[in-house]
Amino acid sequence: MTVKRVAGAVLATALLCTGAVACGGDDGKKTEGADSGETQSRSKVTEVITAAYEKTSKAKSAKVEMTMTAPKSMGGGAGDMKMSGVMGWDPTVMDMTMSGSALTEGDPEAPEKVRMLWLDNVMYMDMGAAAAKDMDGKQWMKMDLNSIAEQAGDEKLAKQMTGGLDSMNQDPAQQLAMLLDSPNLKHVGSAKVDGAQTQRYQGRLTVKEMMESNKGLDKMLGKSEREELLKGIEKAGIKGYDTEVWVNEDDYPVRMDIDIKSPEGTMKTSQTFSDYGAEAKVSPPPAGKTFDLMEMFKEIGKAGGSGSDSGL
Repeated sequence: MTVKRVAGAVLATALLCTGAVACGGDDGKKTEGADSGETQSRSKVTEVITAAYEKTSKAKSAKVEMTMTAPKSMGGGAGDMKMSGVMGWDPTVMDMTMSGSALTEGDPEAPEKVRMLWLDNVMYMDMGAAAAKDMDGKQWMKMDLNSIAEQAGDEKLAKQMTGGLDSMNQDPAQQLAMLLDSPNLKHVGSAKVDGAQTQRYQGRLTVKEMMESNKGLDKMLGKSEREELLKGIEKAGIKGYDTEVWVNEDDYPVRMDIDIKSPEGTMKTSQTFSDYGAEAKVSPPPAGKTFDLMEMFKEIGKAGGSGSDSGL
């Protein structure tokens, strides 16, 4: 159960980071100095964010540090999560190390850190030596989301899962593209991030505006399914996404924040980016050291665990 819970927390964070929900939030530590009173016109703001989008799209990779905080009332994966490593987009690859209370809280057997690799729509997690006893002596867990969706026998789930994986080239370039669609996008002022001079921008997207801007959803859902998803999100009390981005003098975003407010509380995530164009080459761990999560599901099924918690 420890293995499954930790895997679920890692998966939830990875999906957030790869674009299922845009990443963001304010940790209060990276930005220095007060914003200036000078602001830019809307046309200038659009010009700056467009330039940042174009340069970020071409870079296709960067070193990333991310923090995420979700209220405990939100359930699985709630708590704090930190990630650091290299991320590539178009196609999506990741080599990140995760830590935080979302992994360990209330579970003394949970690993304090988990290395996560993402390659070819498959996630590999180094669960640590202690977890190997539950995985046939193998330390790495393999999670093929395409396979999981197919084995579930749910065509709609499979469509959403595979469509989501196909469109996970959203970090951070596509987030900038969505921000351009914010009707109230504005320049706040100048500020320093990790000692670098930046310009800070804010925008807000309602759930409906976000869904219309997120072109990746076109691959995932038909019109009726999009409407159903919108109703579900709004019913959950999520009104919209408050976005902030800091752009440096080279037209690269060096920090992105988004707060997602709901009745359970506010989920905050924050990403800082550096070394755009850094090599993001990821290789899967040896097959002999990898445990396929689908095998765990099959074993649970053979045991007749219909009353067990076999989900993530």
